[in-house]
Amino acid sequence: MRLFLALTLLAVSSLTQAAIKTEEIPYQSADGTQLIGYYAYDDAIKGKRPGIVVVHEWWGLNDYAKRRARDLAELGYSALAIDMYGEGKNTEHPKDAMAFMQAATKDADAASKRFAAGLDLLKKQPQTDVNKLAAIGYCFGGGVVLNAARQGVPLAGVVSFHGALATKTPATPGSVKAKILVEHGALDSMVTPDNVTAFKSEMDKAGADYKFVSLDGAKHGFTNPDADRLSHGEHGGPDIGYNKAADEKSWADMKAFFQKIFS
Repeated sequence: MRLFLALTLLAVSSLTQAAIKTEEIPYQSADGTQLIGYYAYDDAIKGKRPGIVVVHEWWGLNDYAKRRARDLAELGYSALAIDMYGEGKNTEHPKDAMAFMQAATKDADAASKRFAAGLDLLKKQPQTDVNKLAAIGYCFGGGVVLNAARQGVPLAGVVSFHGALATKTPATPGSVKAKILVEHGALDSMVTPDNVTAFKSEMDKAGADYKFVSLDGAKHGFTNPDADRLSHGEHGGPDIGYNKAADEKSWADMKAFFQKIFS
């Protein structure tokens, strides 16, 4: 009898635990580009919750970006990994990744519209509290969310992980509405010290509320467990590398950041 009761309680408990639901949702940018979003949320949570946009690395909307959406859903957020390249395409070949990224960013207005389309899709999900929105991005995606902040997109905050810092359209005084957290690898060879100095100067002049974290021993791509494989891949990958300590530290920083801005 005791065993039966224990098993019954265990079954009931499991029903109340996180039940992460995911789905791929087609949508379209204002420029007509067909896009695919990957949406994740915890079905065990009732009611609305803050919404987070996830912007992929230069590889495209791959399993890593989708995993991060699920990670956020497990934290209780409504999370959408958006598509900046179209039709959900992705690659592991650096030359293809470069071509995809250049095509997506050659028209800054088009790139902004693709981000906006993803944000609009997130806001349409019934689980999303449209008054509590933020965005995170990795590598290329880090640059995308920083540009959204520069443009004054109405977000509570943005987090850039090993993201691009340089921009052709710097922020102007008062333009940045979102709070900013930058998680940067101290050994990132793709972001120069001059880029870092220029970014900090830009944010200071714009009066932005930002925090810049430099993580010792971390290269570009430090959050992605596949970074080492991609760096030494058959296609001659870029200078990137996974760093478990930096990954965990930056994720903890992000969690604290969101708790603060959404409180």
